[in-house]
Amino acid sequence: MTAPTPLIAGNWKMNGTAASLGEALAVAAQQGGGRARVAICPPATLIQRMSAALAGSAVMVGAQDCRAEEAGAFTGDVSAEMLADAGAKLVILGHSERRAGHGETDALVATKVKAALRAGLEPIICVGETLDQRKAGDALGVVTGQVRGSLPPELAGKAWSVAYEPVWAIGTGLTPTTSEIEEMHVAIRATLRDLFGPEGAGPAILYGGSVKPSNAAEILHAAEVGGALVGGASLKADDFLGIIRAL
Repeated sequence: MTAPTPLIAGNWKMNGTAASLGEALAVAAQQGGGRARVAICPPATLIQRMSAALAGSAVMVGAQDCRAEEAGAFTGDVSAEMLADAGAKLVILGHSERRAGHGETDALVATKVKAALRAGLEPIICVGETLDQRKAGDALGVVTGQVRGSLPPELAGKAWSVAYEPVWAIGTGLTPTTSEIEEMHVAIRATLRDLFGPEGAGPAILYGGSVKPSNAAEILHAAEVGGALVGGASLKADDFLGIIRAL
């Protein structure tokens, strides 16, 4: 089977207003014909406007979360169908900040993945260990357990990816060694093969721990790293393009 097509996805988190659309347009103006698929996941308030602004470009628009239910009395929540209606093509699910700050379990993430598939969205499913879990020697067990618990069988035959986030590296300036990254990505790949058979070789496994232009090339060329889920560095076009071009 051929190697997965790399994906570089920018997660703007709770940042960005209409004035920020210029950064996305600057990325689109210089992105095309590269090795990777490129996506930007802005706040929900910008999805429709960004989708319109980037129409016809090589940059996809994604979302940062969704509710599992299609509709209902869930004040403040947004369904996968609403995101698709606004123009989103992908959705980040199970991000460490959602797991930690909103108590999201593997089981809940799996229901959201099924909701994304129901709406025709491509899920990016996040997994990752805390510093305490790594220090305790539990990193591999924690992460492969999250993979098994967060990925429903309905993913078979669909487009999706996994993003490995070493939680202790996000926003801290710390970065795992290349060997640590490779060890985890190889373990995730083995788990995907166990769950989905030969099809488990297809989805990209993104790295998502403080990726920036200065370390992107080393990370992106590590074994089984099929792209990146980029946080703060995706907010500025020059930084994000620097990571895209590192492939």
